[in-house]
Amino acid sequence: MLYQLAKNRILETDRLMLRPITLDDAEDLFEYASDPENTKHTFPTHKSIEETEWVISNLFMSSPLGNFAIELKENGKMIGTCDLRVNESEKSAELAYAINKKYWGNGYAPEAAKRLLELAFQDLKIERLWAKFSSKNPASGRVMEKIGMEKEGILRHTKNLCGDFVDQVIYSRIE
Repeated sequence: MLYQLAKNRILETDRLMLRPITLDDAEDLFEYASDPENTKHTFPTHKSIEETEWVISNLFMSSPLGNFAIELKENGKMIGTCDLRVNESEKSAELAYAINKKYWGNGYAPEAAKRLLELAFQDLKIERLWAKFSSKNPASGRVMEKIGMEKEGILRHTKNLCGDFVDQVIYSRIE
């Protein structure tokens, strides 16, 4: 599976390029990672560009396989990230994504997620794709439904978002 991830470092859709994340993406990532409205359901808000550079270096670049920048083909703007976190022994993968709020509502998250779903089932030959989201963020669940995932259940009081524990909703798809 990791070999297939390594072979598929750049993926395309009609409007998007999914590619490795680099330090050159720091400004675009900081643009939405520093906005509390954009991060409230996903990760701690970044306080500085240096923090964003640290995250890129230590999270995305130190273990790059399965981590993708979402870039608009029309102008090269990096508008988000999407990840496929593979568990080889379980033949499963977790899907995750984050999009700059300036680009919400344009279908970019489902478009990127669908491409990773195709990679997971067609190239990696996984058995199960799953994802989770904060119950306070139903828009993320709609993305999952758009790519054919089904609700499995709720993990109660499991996500600590800056001191506020929330429920997480689990969706999956089996092929």
